[in-house]
Amino acid sequence: MIKLVITDMDGTFLDSKGAFNRKFYQEVKELMARKNVAFAACTGKQCDRVEEMFGPADTKDLWILGDSAARIKRNGEFVYESLIQNKLGLEMIAKLEAYRLDYVIIACTSAGAIVKDTVPDEIFNRMKHSYSELRRVADFNEIDVDFVKISIYDVKEDSFQTRTQLEDFFDKAYIVASEGAWIDISDVGVHKGTTVARLQEILGVTHDETMVFGDGLNDLELMEAGLYSFAMRNGFPETKAAANFIARSNDEDGVLWTIKQILTLQ
Repeated sequence: MIKLVITDMDGTFLDSKGAFNRKFYQEVKELMARKNVAFAACTGKQCDRVEEMFGPADTKDLWILGDSAARIKRNGEFVYESLIQNKLGLEMIAKLEAYRLDYVIIACTSAGAIVKDTVPDEIFNRMKHSYSELRRVADFNEIDVDFVKISIYDVKEDSFQTRTQLEDFFDKAYIVASEGAWIDISDVGVHKGTTVARLQEILGVTHDETMVFGDGLNDLELMEAGLYSFAMRNGFPETKAAANFIARSNDEDGVLWTIKQILTLQ
């Protein structure tokens, strides 16, 4: 019996325009409530940004595994977080800046996301779709607190090569290229799979009682977190291979349709 549903956001729950079917979601949300099924969003987006996207009414009782699963938030309270130490974060940023200067480094702290003041307005405004709190600095060394995560956005989509430049840090942080344009860095040993395990422990839910949805390479561990693992039809081949099932695409409300069909039979 399914007791927990967890979905990635971009490319999975959200369509190609970054939106979701709110009317259909209300229907499925009510179904999950009747069946006593918990619902969680697991994403690289800031927890605060996820709250904005769902709105106050739909945020109530929503579990948010945000900031690349470095934090768990529910009803306005953080119940878990794992941070990158300031010194280590600045060392990785320095390595990235020494390698190239034409991608965007997004340094996320508990107070919000930070980029360099050289980032063009067009890209800065685009970043706001994922980060509700976003500001500029002249130098990342101005940051004197620990990092929630560090992300790299590369318009050249060369992230798989860029990731290799950080090989000296592979044993000190979790570094994944989720697609050509994005790299996410979190605390060592912290990824969607480990944070889902933390939520399962909190809720007293097992692997066999969990349904998960994802599309990207940063969802590979997520596919292992639940017996009912669904990769989206639009997902990466590796993610599809790791999943037990394939769902409709994100532009076909694949997550919501699958939840409805399965929970209706439960």
